[in-house]
Amino acid sequence: MHKAGFVNIFGKANAGKSTLMNALVGEKLAIVSPKVQTTRHRITGVVTTPEYQIVFSDTPGIIDPRYRLHEKMMGAVKSALEDADVAMLIMDVKDNLEENLSLFASLKLKARTILVLNKSDLLMKEELDVLVKKCEEWGKAEKVVLISAMQGKGVPALLQTIVGMLPESEPFYPEDTLTDKSTRFFVGEIVREKIFQLFDEEIPYHTAVAVTQFQEKNTLIKISADIIVTRETQKAIILGDKGSSIKKIGTLARQDIEKFVGQKVFLELFVKVRGKWRDNDIYLKEYGY
Repeated sequence: MHKAGFVNIFGKANAGKSTLMNALVGEKLAIVSPKVQTTRHRITGVVTTPEYQIVFSDTPGIIDPRYRLHEKMMGAVKSALEDADVAMLIMDVKDNLEENLSLFASLKLKARTILVLNKSDLLMKEELDVLVKKCEEWGKAEKVVLISAMQGKGVPALLQTIVGMLPESEPFYPEDTLTDKSTRFFVGEIVREKIFQLFDEEIPYHTAVAVTQFQEKNTLIKISADIIVTRETQKAIILGDKGSSIKKIGTLARQDIEKFVGQKVFLELFVKVRGKWRDNDIYLKEYGY
């Protein structure tokens, strides 16, 4: 009896969705940052064993759209709501419980549901017991599970719970498939992650990354990418004094890309200004949204 299914992760921005998917898949596929709204796409990670195949989807944090970009992000959430066999609703244990439960109820899920309480290491056992009891009384989730995605605590038990809820099915993907996204996509995401790590305030939210060249040679991979911003002042900040900031982005990104592709990489970064790209359908399509 082989099991397979789509297990999609939903929650507010910064609940730990990407960290959880990376922990479940055992690979860093989704970029991670303490800042909210880091994830912009629906990212798939596939786990295959002889007994089961789980197709995980990390989705953007649920927000009220303010730009066309946000609308595209919420479109990714909507598509994930429609094809889930199992929905994982994840919340930070220190966040407002009523607010989260209200948000989850508004999704009107038809899939089997697990409520995942993340960052459990931040509360005492007595507080966690009270929280779990309230979540169970909510009654809309089949299982309530405590984890710390960052520390890996509770993740193996969560995986077993998921397997128990999967429908019987043949695999959807060949057994060596890790994701449905291209290497080029992940290169762009890695560069974007470094911008989230290195810059404060609005800079990361005004930035997109477009990979313009991905050329595999015998000894290395040659990659060029454009960092897109909305204003000249942002371009100056990304470049830094005598190019110091863009060099730092490039160095950190190259190290992670080399780990990801298992090969030497030559990475060239450029900065381009595209005013209001977040509200422009042509630019959004060009940048992969």
